[in-house]
Amino acid sequence: MADWQPLPNAPRLSPAVWAETLDGGQAFRWNWQADAQAYLGIWRQHVVQLRLAPDEALHWRALTPHTTAADVADYLALDVDFAALTDALPWRSDPVLAAAITRWPGLRLLRQPLEEALLGFLCSATKRIPQIKLGLEALAEGFGQALAGGYHALPTWEELARATEAELRATGIGYRAKNLHQTAHFLRAHPGYLEALADLAYPAAHQHLLALPGVGPKVADCVLLFGAQRYEAFPVDTWILQTMGRHYALEGWKPEQIAHFGRVHYGSAAGLAQQYLFAGARRGKNAE
Repeated sequence: MADWQPLPNAPRLSPAVWAETLDGGQAFRWNWQADAQAYLGIWRQHVVQLRLAPDEALHWRALTPHTTAADVADYLALDVDFAALTDALPWRSDPVLAAAITRWPGLRLLRQPLEEALLGFLCSATKRIPQIKLGLEALAEGFGQALAGGYHALPTWEELARATEAELRATGIGYRAKNLHQTAHFLRAHPGYLEALADLAYPAAHQHLLALPGVGPKVADCVLLFGAQRYEAFPVDTWILQTMGRHYALEGWKPEQIAHFGRVHYGSAAGLAQQYLFAGARRGKNAE
């Protein structure tokens, strides 16, 4: 196992903000390890631990020999100036957003692999974060590549296409197995379908994802925001629906109407605003 090293150019954020960034619903393969006082995360063929020094400097070490600091920096999107994106949000005239930003200063968006974001959010329907994690872990152990330390990568869509629906269902993901099975076969029949998102503007990219089995508007926006870095995407789940209805006088609005409102009101970094509001609502710390 590699030694702990400081991660160059990592911002100094509080433990609570790093926890919310890594384990607050953007991604589902980060877990707190009390014995190491660190978070352990897995993406593609990387297994990495992150922990904070007493001065809040971020340190890392890899359990996979091929993983580099550049891999970690890319996943954490350290090249993106989230402070500038946050400052450009309309928090000066929006006390609800201002309160959430004050509560979670420095909150970031991860740069997840697109194919893994799609898998994760297809498994997220009507599930809480711990349940989603368990389902993905079962899929990784059942169908994914073995990695160092007894860990497993998430299965690729091609690996999922080789499994039967019954085999997928046996992992405990329930009816979501049908959507995974059908999506895997759709992607096998349409090579390059996910990669094509890079050349599409947001509206077309959103529609492109809606063609996949089991992908509705919220899942499409989650995949675009967290897996394709389309920061204008504004996912609307129960927390956001309640927050926008309560604090923005949008009671009775449909999710797609609130998503449109969010993109217009918050602008090109609406998804970052969504994460601040989501964290504030879920933790019960939003402004009244």
